[in-house]
Amino acid sequence: MKHHHYAITTKWTGNLGKGTADYRSYNRNHVISALDKQVDIPASADPSFLGDAARYNPEELFLSSLSSCHMLWYLHICSVNGVIVTGYTDQAKGTMEENENGSGRFVEVILHPVVTVANENMVEMADQLHHQANEMCFIANSCNFPVRHQSTAIIAVEP
Repeated sequence: MKHHHYAITTKWTGNLGKGTADYRSYNRNHVISALDKQVDIPASADPSFLGDAARYNPEELFLSSLSSCHMLWYLHICSVNGVIVTGYTDQAKGTMEENENGSGRFVEVILHPVVTVANENMVEMADQLHHQANEMCFIANSCNFPVRHQSTAIIAVEP
């Protein structure tokens, strides 16, 4: 069995001078970075939890991880099965349930990939391969809830 290791740095940048003296005395802004990456990710809490709406929040990053992992597996599986994908867009949606004590968890994620394939003969296989991608996705396999998908395949228009 192979092991892969990952490392990121999360640095809180929201000390407004009083630290965490009380719940409203600090902001939730932070920066996520990784060695050898060109761009840092400006992040915060969801605005519901006093975060900055202009920055990515952990829930959006979690959802984007699921969407990105599914897409990368899907493209790989298509390439080895002769399905030529020329475009891919996903409008992923997730539902998080908040408990009375403030904790919470995701209870549902639905991916909505729209895939453009090279020709009509590839549409059926393109739709079917999402199931295999879902089974292979590292992030989806790490979740304690099912990650579903509702895919659409369209045929590329030749110029």
